[in-house]
Amino acid sequence: MTIPSLADYKTPRPWLTLGIFLVVVIGVGALIGTQSLPGAWYEGLTKPPFNPPNWIFGPVWFTLYAMIAVAGWRIWMIDPNSTAMKVWFAQMALNWAWSPIWFIGQMLWPAFAVIIAILALIVAFILTARKLDAAAAWLFVPYAAWVGFATLLNLSIALLN
Repeated sequence: MTIPSLADYKTPRPWLTLGIFLVVVIGVGALIGTQSLPGAWYEGLTKPPFNPPNWIFGPVWFTLYAMIAVAGWRIWMIDPNSTAMKVWFAQMALNWAWSPIWFIGQMLWPAFAVIIAILALIVAFILTARKLDAAAAWLFVPYAAWVGFATLLNLSIALLN
């Protein structure tokens, strides 16, 4: 494990890598989001009073995906084979799986199980990444807060329906 120096960022490679992380994370997230939009089924569900309006999810997820991508890129630049990077990939796969399970599959309880796993992996990323790069770990804190809220929302909707 070598921490990149300022000189390492004076070449195109790290910036190209960052671009790839941003395009893949935001692009796949956007693709999944457009293919699993809330529809009549979701609108018909009983929701708790703290359920946010639908319009909030797009801007929040765009911001979070950008932060997730930068955090992953920072760890990748330090050690692409690290435990933190493996946890990053695992949480990303589950993150992308949640919307199709919830909106397309209409499976409230399996989605709850997935979101619990996502939250656990986010915490695991923070704990493992902080040893390599504190900034990468901190970039996941808002994500942890949002997914914590989403977990409560998922549970509440599952219980109400």
